[in-house]
Amino acid sequence: MEEKKKGAGQMRPRKAKNFWGTTARLVRYMSTRFWLLVLTLALAIAATVLTAQAPRILGLATTEIYRGVQEGQALREAGETVTVYPIDFGVLREIMITVIVVYLSAAVFRYFQQFVTARVAQRTVYDLRKDLKEKMSRLPIEFFDKNSTGEIMSRAINDMDQISNTLQQSLSQFIISVVQFFTVLITMLILNVQLTLITIITVPVSLGLIALVAPRAQKQFAAQQKELGILNDHVEETFSGHAIVKTYNQEEKEIEKFDKQSAKLNEASWKAQFYSGIMMPLMSFSRDLGYLGVAIVGGLGVASGTMAIGDVQAFLQYVNQFSQPMRQLANLANTIQVTIASAERVFEILDEEEMVEVPSGVAPKPDTPYKVEFEHVQFGYGGDDEPLLMTDFNLQVEEGEMIAIVGPTGAGKTTLINLLQRFYDVKGGSIRYEGVDIRDIPKAELRKNFSMVLQDTWLFNGTIWDNIVYGTENAEPNEVLAAAKAAHVDDFVRRLPDGYQTVLNEEGTNVSQGQRQLITIARAFLSDPEVLILDEATSSVDTRTEILIQRAMEKLLEGRTSFVIAHRLSTIRDADKIVVMNQGDVMETGSHDELMEQDGFYADLYNSQFEGEAEPEPLPVM
Repeated sequence: MEEKKKGAGQMRPRKAKNFWGTTARLVRYMSTRFWLLVLTLALAIAATVLTAQAPRILGLATTEIYRGVQEGQALREAGETVTVYPIDFGVLREIMITVIVVYLSAAVFRYFQQFVTARVAQRTVYDLRKDLKEKMSRLPIEFFDKNSTGEIMSRAINDMDQISNTLQQSLSQFIISVVQFFTVLITMLILNVQLTLITIITVPVSLGLIALVAPRAQKQFAAQQKELGILNDHVEETFSGHAIVKTYNQEEKEIEKFDKQSAKLNEASWKAQFYSGIMMPLMSFSRDLGYLGVAIVGGLGVASGTMAIGDVQAFLQYVNQFSQPMRQLANLANTIQVTIASAERVFEILDEEEMVEVPSGVAPKPDTPYKVEFEHVQFGYGGDDEPLLMTDFNLQVEEGEMIAIVGPTGAGKTTLINLLQRFYDVKGGSIRYEGVDIRDIPKAELRKNFSMVLQDTWLFNGTIWDNIVYGTENAEPNEVLAAAKAAHVDDFVRRLPDGYQTVLNEEGTNVSQGQRQLITIARAFLSDPEVLILDEATSSVDTRTEILIQRAMEKLLEGRTSFVIAHRLSTIRDADKIVVMNQGDVMETGSHDELMEQDGFYADLYNSQFEGEAEPEPLPVM
């Protein structure tokens, strides 16, 4: 693209600003498995209800022991000899068996609840990843121009991983905490209203502390995610251009930049952890207030005979069980805050405007003699109020013609190709393919007719064979070999120890730059397109390799329409038509000889390239 991409220093990701809206949206992703969520809730309620009964049942044992001790003391005071306190151990045995059954049953319910919750979380993250991947494929190229690779990767990987980890590890704990809060509350109300009210008094204290700290923690966690995205962008940028960094001895400068950004991330992370870290001590303070109130009032009740000691003992355990969910939620607060911030960053991509399929309203030309036709095309990268790059572009291309596109940097050469393949849509006029406006042709169907070889080669981590057949996986082996031979790939591949099964590394650095270009050209040949686009396709190869490529292409381009973007004008002298562009408009059109005779813009470009040099002999061309 000729539009310059934003770098790390320009990227400023927005911070989370709609906590509850984003939370509700994340919940809606899980709601597609409604009945599993209902089952999870039912299992959690069953496990929590059983667990909540244990203190009450154990309180009965305490009351029974206390009753026996009191009766024994009364008998002694009456002058009777007591060798064994009158405690009903049969009742105690039944109570112990009941408690064991309760705890075992609760453990079984808890296991299945966590299993189902994990399943819901995994499928939810799967759906979210799938939607994000599909969304990325529908976004216009303009989105990738305006957002750096490092920032996009940070959202697609770091933020998505944060959501995944939280849902799979913390969702179960969150559900249990919420259910436990209400279950224990109801159980306490049934047992003793007075002690329950004393315990509930601590809730506003806890909620007030959370309301005070949580917003500040959320702000810092959002800042942490922003700084992490900028840091990832810098790392990706530095590593991808490590050769340039070393060539210009900029290692220390890049390390200094990294250290500064890392320090910003460290500061944001420290502040986030500070606010989330003080929540646990505050929650413990709230719980201790509940202990104190229950102990004082309960002790007075036991002394006055209005309360059973087992009930007070049970309530002391309930105070802990009642405050435990809030402590757990406070402990999860930092995770929840950063997860919601991450979710919002992912949803921002999902909400990005897609390239809308709007019918052109342009009538087709069924009998047109042109393969491709540009009619009064208007286009600009900015908004409607921004100046246009192309104001009235016209070009007719017949089938089988080789169209060379030349012009200074920023003239609009690559933009022309982007419009042809609908990476962008025109803002005025029409582009026709075989007489039909390309806006009326599905993108996938349109792009099947094109193959492209770029100046910047792209190879993935895989074998040479897999890279050649990329996009044409159903090709027969003989077709692959024919394409490889035509692109002169076969010559050097045969000399490699593993031949076509040689695995290219991520950057393709275990083959030369020229060999990488040959592989991408072989890939284009194999796809057998109706239209071939070459964007400086031979700019990164040596002269000998360039001659071999152009000789092969002369045969392969027979009967095929082609667009060639070139800076070295000697390579396109024999093109059927040369389109000379400047500032988005066509300055001149014609063959090399015709344009030289006009002694205009093209002649100036051509002569300036070879000023002071003998004009080169034309290479055998496509």
